[in-house]
Amino acid sequence: MSPSPDSSSHDETRLTLLDAAEEVFAERGYTAATTREICQRAGMKNMGAINYYFGGKERLYVEAVKHAMRTCAHGTPFPEWPPGTPAETKLREFVRTMMARMLEVPKVASMALMSREMTRPTPSPVTEEVVRQNIKPMADVLVGILNELLPEAPLERRVLVGFSVIGQCLYYRQNRAVSETLFGRELLDRFTADMVADHIADLTLRGLGKSVESAAEAQEVSPDTRSRR
Repeated sequence: MSPSPDSSSHDETRLTLLDAAEEVFAERGYTAATTREICQRAGMKNMGAINYYFGGKERLYVEAVKHAMRTCAHGTPFPEWPPGTPAETKLREFVRTMMARMLEVPKVASMALMSREMTRPTPSPVTEEVVRQNIKPMADVLVGILNELLPEAPLERRVLVGFSVIGQCLYYRQNRAVSETLFGRELLDRFTADMVADHIADLTLRGLGKSVESAAEAQEVSPDTRSRR
């Protein structure tokens, strides 16, 4: 018998399934995960619940990854920069937003599922939708900044710089366990999002031959850029 919930319980049940799917997909991957295990993890006896609420396993996976990405980005949108904001300042604020997302993820399963999808992507249609709706908007912001920052550079160089920026940000989340083993949790807990963001931005700007000081001065002149985050 198919479930027939009211609107409130429908949303609650759907969220329960998404949370369970997020955990199971993160642990086992798309292929090895089963709808039966997801239903059991969600505490649901009706094995047809996934088909009812999502239309099948593939659609559930897409929604679970999107759910994970929303969780990781919650409360930390990218700034809306006013006209005339220097590209150096935009880069610094972009990195600051990324680090807030990396260091303040409220659920381990959310980051684990995102990491799995990025390193071991699922079948093409699933990956394409997730990238198009969730990763591309972020990439477009960074590409726009690098186009301003390096207008004369060839595309290959701008892409390499973009990869380097994202790679530095991701390190602090994906390699946390190894870093704690090497240097201890107490030290790493002192690395705030602002501290790491300034380090990455300074290192990147200096490597590109840009003035770190002018970017810092621009931030002081336009403090409202942070309030827009």
